[in-house]
Amino acid sequence: MPACCQTVKHLLANDTFKDIICCSLLFLVKDKRIILYGFVIMPNHIHIIWQIQDNYERSAVQQSFLKYTAQQIKFELQKTDNGELEKYKVKASDRAYQFWERNPLSVDLWSRHVFLQKLNYMHNNPTQPHWRLCTYPEEYRYSSASFYEKGVDEFWMLTHYLG
Repeated sequence: MPACCQTVKHLLANDTFKDIICCSLLFLVKDKRIILYGFVIMPNHIHIIWQIQDNYERSAVQQSFLKYTAQQIKFELQKTDNGELEKYKVKASDRAYQFWERNPLSVDLWSRHVFLQKLNYMHNNPTQPHWRLCTYPEEYRYSSASFYEKGVDEFWMLTHYLG
């Protein structure tokens, strides 16, 4: 099941915040809440193909992921104290800051064809003309593309979709 989480602004252009996302995904894998098949972290959104494990509800895993990453991003912005945090201040009863869009998109992948279509779309995202983050998908560090192209999993959290 892929998930796409959109940030309010281009918050994820900063590699420190991308690393927070990766650490959170690694935790979810090690805690056996998910199997992670693919991901890409773009400047303003992420795509994830994960399988929620039987003992967990999708909504609970998503909420845990989004809450933890938002909290860590807030802590990091508080350390720098450069006024950036104020850009994310909201008038809401349940939060002072908003880093993620409220309703992350989740789509069931019901066939191998659809799975590969979504995986290829994700991996090619950084090469698109409006981003130009790299020439080839496997060059972009914050993606699972090099795992599928070269067999390299520098984040130690991916499972190949073929098993």
